[in-house]
Amino acid sequence: MFAFEYTWQGGGMDFRIFTEPQQGASYEDLLAVAQTAENLGFDGFFRSDHYLAMGKGDGLPGPSDAWTTLAGLARETSSIRLGTLVSSATFRYPGILAIQVAQVDAMSGGRIELGLGAGWFEKEHLAYAIPFPKKRFGMLEEQLEIVTGLWATPVGDRYNFAGEHYTLVDSPALPKPAQLSLPIIIGGSGANKTPALAARYAAEYNTIFATREDIATRVARVREACEEAGRDPSTLILSVPGTTAVGATTAEAQRRAEAIGQDLDRMRTAGGFAGTASEVVDYLGSLAELGVTRIYFQIMDLADLDHLRFLAQEVVPQLP
Repeated sequence: MFAFEYTWQGGGMDFRIFTEPQQGASYEDLLAVAQTAENLGFDGFFRSDHYLAMGKGDGLPGPSDAWTTLAGLARETSSIRLGTLVSSATFRYPGILAIQVAQVDAMSGGRIELGLGAGWFEKEHLAYAIPFPKKRFGMLEEQLEIVTGLWATPVGDRYNFAGEHYTLVDSPALPKPAQLSLPIIIGGSGANKTPALAARYAAEYNTIFATREDIATRVARVREACEEAGRDPSTLILSVPGTTAVGATTAEAQRRAEAIGQDLDRMRTAGGFAGTASEVVDYLGSLAELGVTRIYFQIMDLADLDHLRFLAQEVVPQLP
């Protein structure tokens, strides 16, 4: 089993910015958001790992590769943590993924986290000639075993693995991440397999988008999975993402919701972080009561850097 040395050392909640660049973003757009988030004191800047826009919009200037982007940001930021929510197991062979992530971690000075999932968006696979097997959960499980196994293998030793999907023979298991234990993030809504994988491999369990009621159910499941695996549930960070539209007034929040093609009331009921600062603070407080200690503000309008400033000044300070 992989070690879990990394835990956030602050009290209460920490807050991260989460972006969806496949909807339309240049590297310069992402750099501006990441550097602004860092300067404002956010704990992390994360991005999705997709190659095709979803819903409305043309996705211009076109898709960007998550780990190429993070390599650049690793050299152009200094303190903010960086990672994916989440990379797809279908996109990269596990050995290559382990090399990429370890190298970017070294480039960042040890600030990288790997979110990894099974993948789900078939159209982007078809668009870029990426195989999309019908059964992918086994691939994810083997990738988690391989990536963490490669990183944990002592320098000078060799790593071998024989599975249904992948075989590694006499691997030198290099390079190593800068961090002793690079955090793995696993998320999802599955009732059994996902919580079990999180209990075994993850430093953090991300509930993905959900209402408070669904979050409570998922938290209970993953805690039970930890206990069944013989792991202290308190060692697993619980995190929640939410599409975000917050303002000083309801009208301002509504404007931000409309700018990303959303309805403010629907965002509120669907588990988004939406409304006035006091509304969002109250909702985040209710999540803290469930044991959630990490929040991902999903920011869809990357040009609205004032949104980040408002969150940093009017929402974050009100939470312990």
